[in-house]
Amino acid sequence: MDENKRSPEMDGALLIDNDAASETKSSYSEVPLQEDGKAELACEMLIEILAHMDLQAEVTIRENAEEVVLDIKADDVGRIIGKKGQTLDALQFVINKIVNRFPEGRRHILIDCGDYRERRENGLASMARREAKRAMQQSRIITLEPMSPRDRRVIHLSLAKFPGVSTRSDGSGLDRRVRIIPSRRGPRGGGRFSRNREE
Repeated sequence: MDENKRSPEMDGALLIDNDAASETKSSYSEVPLQEDGKAELACEMLIEILAHMDLQAEVTIRENAEEVVLDIKADDVGRIIGKKGQTLDALQFVINKIVNRFPEGRRHILIDCGDYRERRENGLASMARREAKRAMQQSRIITLEPMSPRDRRVIHLSLAKFPGVSTRSDGSGLDRRVRIIPSRRGPRGGGRFSRNREE
């Protein structure tokens, strides 16, 4: 962001902790970092968007050769995360579109806030195991609520080695959901069936 274009009320509101970022970079991976400027561009664009949202936040960068993680620290984490991470996912989608406009040298940008991603994944994995046990006990298919592709993938992976069940994604668009199927129950109607993986 151009220092001369900052409005007085926003001056100093959004900070990049370069010292913390560099410390985290070295511990995140031993893979040599790409000096392509994409991490810095992603961070700059995220700061611009947060500024337009009137949010005071601090953004740090962690990266390896393939992925850039932008960690947001803020008082109002609820607004940044949104319901079930929808705002965080939207920010991540936009930043990835900006940074990876061209196919060469693509790097995935992951945006996190208050360790939300890890807590969400742990919660989903626990719920998946609980529902898998219920599916086996009741000998019936359990259909979960609609989820994002990322959340569905967590469910599939967490149950990939869970004995006695398989998983399948059904539906389309925003209504796509995971079904947990006990082993003794097979697919009905001759439809396509995928074991333990996202379609």
